[in-house]
Amino acid sequence: MNSHARPAPHRNFHRLAWFALIMTASTIMFGSFVRLSDAGLSCPDWPTCYGRVTWPQTQAEALQHVASEIRPLETHKAWREQVHRFLAGALGVEVLLLSLMAARRRRHGVAQVVAACSLVAAAIPMYMLGKHVEASVLAVVGEGILLVAAWRWSNSDLSRVAVLTLAVVVFQALLGMWTVTWLLKPAVVMGHLLGGMAMFGCLAWMAWKATNMPITLVQAPVMRRWLLAGVVLLVTQIALGGWVSANYAALACGGSSWSANNFPRCVGQWWPMQNYAEGFTLWRGIGVDYEGGVLDGASRIAIQMAHRMFAVVVALYLWVVSARMLRVPGLRGWASALGLLVAVQVTLGILNVKLALPLGVAVAHAGCAVALLFVLVSLLARLRAPE
Repeated sequence: MNSHARPAPHRNFHRLAWFALIMTASTIMFGSFVRLSDAGLSCPDWPTCYGRVTWPQTQAEALQHVASEIRPLETHKAWREQVHRFLAGALGVEVLLLSLMAARRRRHGVAQVVAACSLVAAAIPMYMLGKHVEASVLAVVGEGILLVAAWRWSNSDLSRVAVLTLAVVVFQALLGMWTVTWLLKPAVVMGHLLGGMAMFGCLAWMAWKATNMPITLVQAPVMRRWLLAGVVLLVTQIALGGWVSANYAALACGGSSWSANNFPRCVGQWWPMQNYAEGFTLWRGIGVDYEGGVLDGASRIAIQMAHRMFAVVVALYLWVVSARMLRVPGLRGWASALGLLVAVQVTLGILNVKLALPLGVAVAHAGCAVALLFVLVSLLARLRAPE
């Protein structure tokens, strides 16, 4: 991405970008709430919920739709899944507006964005009518148009990153559909989380670039390399966390009480039996209901231990980055925020294990990961060497 972007394509572009960024963070955290409260399959059909735009209020209403044969209605969970879909839909509209603003100066730019989104929109009712092959073709063609546009356009006016973010939104919608239709398949659940983080990172970049508030430092090139490595490590750790959640491995090392979870040990041992080959098999076919998990204890322990060990690597690295930034005038506030967030995230991770995954702590753990990503991407977007 070009760090010397020209002024934003519209005077309100930066305002909409910041609003979309806040919406993305909220949607990610609400999605974590849905996932961690076991509400991911509470609406067995997609994009409706038992055939309704909202959700049924009684079992009698749910029985009017064929989805009731897949899973009985749990009203206290169904609203969570459908509200999450509403939030994601509203966010998609905001990213579409950003893409149209950014594309309007490109030759046939608006037409390309509109054509791509029209194909994707047409795919939804076709999918609902059972024409899955035709719907997939339309969605793939629409996604292809956006990716080609992002490849051809530069990012001097933020058009590339805006259209690329829209392409991520489209793919996120597909992942959301597959999450339900493929019964919480772990690879899809983890991909859905990473897609949300990718959207958040792109929007954070756009918001800062459109706001045009650079931090000019002689050390900028070196610091950017440190920060970029930090992003790679953090995203890898987020993926591992998503894999832990998708495979129900958060409590693999202990029971459901404080005394049973003798952290940092695992099932009372420093190095218990672990099956990494089985634990990190990404694809297991379609048709299996993954709610509650399907792996044995050794496989889940392998996932949990991998997440713990890599957490040490990431935390130490980010604390080193924070220490380096503390020595640079102009970055001390960001350095303090980074170091503090890492400490909070480590504490929340330990509490998740010790307290047997309380919902509030687990959602806060996801939110802290979003905050860490924001700090790193913000600095990458703002740091600039003197001309």
